[in-house]
Amino acid sequence: MEKMISVQRLSKIYASGNIALCEVDLEIKKGEILALLGPNGAGKTTLISMICGLVNPTAGRVIIDGFDIQSDYRAARKLVGLVPQEVALEPFEKVINTVQFSRGLFGFPPNKSVIENVLKKLSLWDKRNTPIKELSGGMKRRVLIAKALSHEPRVLFLDEPTAGVDVELRKDMWRIVEELKADGVTIVLTTHYIEEAEALADRVGVISAGRILLVENKDQLMHQMGTKELTIYLQQPVDKLPDALKKYDLRLSEDNHSVIYSYDTKADRTGITGLLSDLSAAGLSLRDLQTSQSSLEDIFVDLVKD
Repeated sequence: MEKMISVQRLSKIYASGNIALCEVDLEIKKGEILALLGPNGAGKTTLISMICGLVNPTAGRVIIDGFDIQSDYRAARKLVGLVPQEVALEPFEKVINTVQFSRGLFGFPPNKSVIENVLKKLSLWDKRNTPIKELSGGMKRRVLIAKALSHEPRVLFLDEPTAGVDVELRKDMWRIVEELKADGVTIVLTTHYIEEAEALADRVGVISAGRILLVENKDQLMHQMGTKELTIYLQQPVDKLPDALKKYDLRLSEDNHSVIYSYDTKADRTGITGLLSDLSAAGLSLRDLQTSQSSLEDIFVDLVKD
């Protein structure tokens, strides 16, 4: 797939000596959704701000669809829409005027049909003549997205877009992101909601302390790094596991009614067949079995911790 964004050895060191980003390399493909995960202070917002041309890098370069964000600033910036974390809107201005003004900032002529389409897609058309100050927090966040889409960008950055909104609105915004992807828009999403990345992303990038730890296909990442657990429910509780089962590194549940076995999804053999046989030989009767796989959140926590 053709690349849309190329980040090359991008660094940001502030006058205080604080290193916000350190030689970051990243390529983002056209039409994909990349979720960028990282703890607070990891460098997510700094990276996005530099790609969008809002913060000058100390070193490195950013190319967006062939345009250098510094030497071809206007051409590169026209391709990009940004939804920031903070809600900063003129409280007394009407919704439609706010969105139209953003389109003009990028040098595009007025286009009523584009603005109407954007507002309808975001369920804002009925609120188009409402002053910003009368909107709910969730509606204000929709206005931020409308502003970012007003000039029909081919790249959309969403910096914590669902922070502080309710679950229903979050799911609604997920739908909007999927529709934008279907229109061919490249989307970069930073989020603290791991389920958001799990639901939307094609690829997942993990950043910590200003460095990219990995960028991987979401499903492949979960397959490669995820572990599965087999929970074996027993007919009768046991106080301790027989010595004959020590080789399996089992855990006994707190109520002593089940045994938990972790196994590697990449291994040629899981050891489950032998375990079940040895359980029976040790006199333990099975009542039920259940498997579960580690989530993207488990993988993320392990990566950052390591």
